[in-house]
Amino acid sequence: SMKFNFVTVDQTENTNDTLTGSILISKDKYQLKLPDNIIWFDGVTSWSYLPAEKEVTINKADKKDYSFQNRPSAMFSMYKSGYKCRLIEERPDSYIIDLYPEDIKSDLLRVRLSIGKQMMNLISLEYKQRDGIVKTLHVLDYNLKQKPVPDSFVYPKTKYKGVEVIDMR
Repeated sequence: SMKFNFVTVDQTENTNDTLTGSILISKDKYQLKLPDNIIWFDGVTSWSYLPAEKEVTINKADKKDYSFQNRPSAMFSMYKSGYKCRLIEERPDSYIIDLYPEDIKSDLLRVRLSIGKQMMNLISLEYKQRDGIVKTLHVLDYNLKQKPVPDSFVYPKTKYKGVEVIDMR
């Protein structure tokens, strides 16, 4: 599990937005909690619950989307294929590593990782896009010992009564 801040900066519109959230991950399954949204993903189906609207939207996974929002576990293995890696800087407590997409037509210009030296843990992850948007995940807290219960990654419909269900599968 991880607690984080997710900062989105739009350099062309001059806007800055920060979300605080938490995530529980097990392989490609996850439960993502954000201030206005909770997402459960069991590896096949995604449930996105909006408490303010009292609605849940059900979708099938886009197998080609490896963004943090769609497949957060990809941040731990994305460097293995489709990217060129370069060590940018070695600091006393961390490494700064840039990943450049091999596909030069990609909307993504660069992914910058900050990795802690002692535990080889993710400190931050920055996506810089061609359209001037920069998304940065700052890790606030890790818990590598938390064991999720099996139903952690499925929308608990009995817990949320009177919710409108929008099934997009």
